[in-house]
Amino acid sequence: MGSYADEETGKGLPDSSTNNSIFRYNSPLVQVGLIGLVCFCCPGMFNALSGMGGGGQVDHTAANNANTALYTTFAIFGILGGGIYNILGPQKTLFCGCSTYILYAGSFLYYNHHKHQAFVVVAGALLGIGAGLLWAAQGAIMTSYPPHDRKGTYISMFWSIFNMGGVIGGLIPFVSNYNRTTAASVNDGTYIGFMVFMAIGTFLSLAILHPSKVVRNDGSTCTNIKYSSVSVELVQILKLFGNWKMLLMVPASWASNFFYTYQFNNVNGVLFNLRTRGLNNVFYWGAQMIGSVFIGSILDYSFKSRRTRGFVGIIVVGLLSTAIWGGGLAKQHDYSREDVPDHIVLLDFKDGSKFAGPFVLYFSYGLLDAMFQSMVYWVIGSLADDSEVLSRYTGFYKGIQSAGGAVAWQVDSHNVPFVNQLIANWALTTVSFPLLIALVLLVVKDDNKDEEGVVVPSNRDISTTVDKPNKE
Repeated sequence: MGSYADEETGKGLPDSSTNNSIFRYNSPLVQVGLIGLVCFCCPGMFNALSGMGGGGQVDHTAANNANTALYTTFAIFGILGGGIYNILGPQKTLFCGCSTYILYAGSFLYYNHHKHQAFVVVAGALLGIGAGLLWAAQGAIMTSYPPHDRKGTYISMFWSIFNMGGVIGGLIPFVSNYNRTTAASVNDGTYIGFMVFMAIGTFLSLAILHPSKVVRNDGSTCTNIKYSSVSVELVQILKLFGNWKMLLMVPASWASNFFYTYQFNNVNGVLFNLRTRGLNNVFYWGAQMIGSVFIGSILDYSFKSRRTRGFVGIIVVGLLSTAIWGGGLAKQHDYSREDVPDHIVLLDFKDGSKFAGPFVLYFSYGLLDAMFQSMVYWVIGSLADDSEVLSRYTGFYKGIQSAGGAVAWQVDSHNVPFVNQLIANWALTTVSFPLLIALVLLVVKDDNKDEEGVVVPSNRDISTTVDKPNKE
């Protein structure tokens, strides 16, 4: 390995024969893959848990209240998370964030035996803090580490690894509750399985490098800033609320978690029995893998001009969104909140044609979610190249997204009609598309033009940062 070079004088530079493989430890590919595995274990399992509806409980009240607390604190710490990431670096930020997922799954294990909401709600609030830290770090890594002309590919790679967690996580309740076809809460083994995966992800987060140590194949680093300060980050975060680029993204940010409550509780949680809900989640998160790869290919490879690729990607997602929400509205006319639970016969995966239509709809919701969020992340990633800048942008996105999620869980808790929730989701996603097109038109530059915060390649060899002592 080469020694760490003095960036001022150039002393300590290794010779040109040093390894420059894309599979080296400090390459963007490896680091984005690692953050994908972390999210596979933590939010991936959380998604599987949430996707069962009500956190796997028959009564959704505790889970709804916990999710309201979760997304309220998430909204705050999502916005602050980018600044915290710039101060602490990825290892400490991710480790603190991941550990709260274990507590949250454990709170439902406790609730299986003691029907007290308080612990679940507090665990949800703490998870909101942790999730804000994790997703701000994840967003910075995923959008700033890759080469700017391959961000769609790296986003789709991350999204596929991450959502494999939901696929595996969906199998846990399906297998462990296979013989329980009547309405019931999931068993203890389901929650314990989730906790084991989350613990693995927590310790795996310690393998993530600081962005100053990650070097692209062209020799450019992801940031020149080693550590920021509290005062700098507070000022920069406050400026985001007056940043017109961020304001154009508010509807898309708000919509991107708002629809989960409707899809998990009022489609999967209402129409299907327990074991089938777990199976549905296998395909819901599997559809996300397909959707992310599809939209990532469009955003990186469809046209030579990056701006044109952005336009095409947004239009494709917009058309698909219209078709899927339209299909959802057609199905929604078949049942209402007043039909639950007395007038709905829960569907099982063995029910043939009765099962097929609602299953395809739920699968399509997963496909749309991945394409919509991957598209938004691509737009964010096209606004800058520097990790310090993008950590704040993605933190703002996750904060607004989580505020929308907090409102959505309370909307459901107050028994708002299912059809009203669907229409609100459809309207929010539809409004976001022209605003994203405007943002791409005004800001996104083609590949031969510099972006905000781009770090100019140096003559330093790409592997020299590995041997620098770790300040984390």
